[in-house]
Amino acid sequence: MTNDLDRVDVTVAVLTYNGEDYLEDILSALERQRFDGSYEILVIDSGSTDSTLEIVARHPRVRLHQIPNSEFGHGKTRNLAARLAKGTVIAYLTHDAIPKTVHWLREISAPLLAPNTGIKAVMGKQVPRPACFPLLKYEIEMVFRNFGPDFGTTVFYDYGVDGDQGMIDALGFYSDVNSATLVEFLLEVIPYRDVRYSEDMIFGHDLIEAGYRKAYAPRASVIHSNDLTLAEYRRRIFDETVGLRQIGKVIEPPTVLGTTRLIVRGILADSVRLIRDRRSPHEGGYTVARRIYWLFVNPRYHIAKWRSFRRSAMVDLTDEAAIRAGSLEHSRKA
Repeated sequence: MTNDLDRVDVTVAVLTYNGEDYLEDILSALERQRFDGSYEILVIDSGSTDSTLEIVARHPRVRLHQIPNSEFGHGKTRNLAARLAKGTVIAYLTHDAIPKTVHWLREISAPLLAPNTGIKAVMGKQVPRPACFPLLKYEIEMVFRNFGPDFGTTVFYDYGVDGDQGMIDALGFYSDVNSATLVEFLLEVIPYRDVRYSEDMIFGHDLIEAGYRKAYAPRASVIHSNDLTLAEYRRRIFDETVGLRQIGKVIEPPTVLGTTRLIVRGILADSVRLIRDRRSPHEGGYTVARRIYWLFVNPRYHIAKWRSFRRSAMVDLTDEAAIRAGSLEHSRKA
């Protein structure tokens, strides 16, 4: 139990495993935050073998907690962070999500610290890295654009959708790449579930279905997109789809013809976006040379995505060997 004298307003928890690529930028950005309250930085590392721990050691303000890799779980470890937290609010970052501004902490925590909002969890915006492959870049931009304008905070709650599953899914969407929750709520009301994958999506659904409110805070933005090879992306889609099925979401596998249509539609849509995208790399776009490159290469990602989606929608959920064979997370631990 935390002594009252040790309490702070916010605990920022960064979960790491071989996170050397971006961790220095993350910790430096956190130390520069302009925040009127008090906060701590907590890193929970699950067995890194790269320079992650050396980077943490260069930041004496950071509190480090280490666990064996075998004890890590996406929901389980976030619940552990809440138990270790000294803050009223706990903000979560993955080890590849870099706060974009010095006001990130203020913006991600404000809806929770403000009185009488009824908000129990907040999701921040994700801005893809300039070099991100187009399929993922445009997908991330579209997803977060649909949650509301960048100048304000959007509140989501179940206002009576009468079993409309599409609307429930939209209201419950949640990503803990960049998020915050009231510690007491997480520990005593709705914790993360200890599932293999999609712990954030099920947390968002649990929260909405229980009648609580969550918010989208676009000014709490981070630079984040997964640095994945084509083979890794294929496996990531497999993990995401199987994870959703394992938490009860019904996903109908597309037919071969339906898969082909999805591939062609995606390739054409992204090709048009690439041709029309005149942003510079500084603004989130591509150079002329990279646009030409991606016009030829990006279609391979669409093929990988939808073929993997079909496979993962059809795999037997009781076949652990087949799930391990297709899993990115399992391949990284092998």
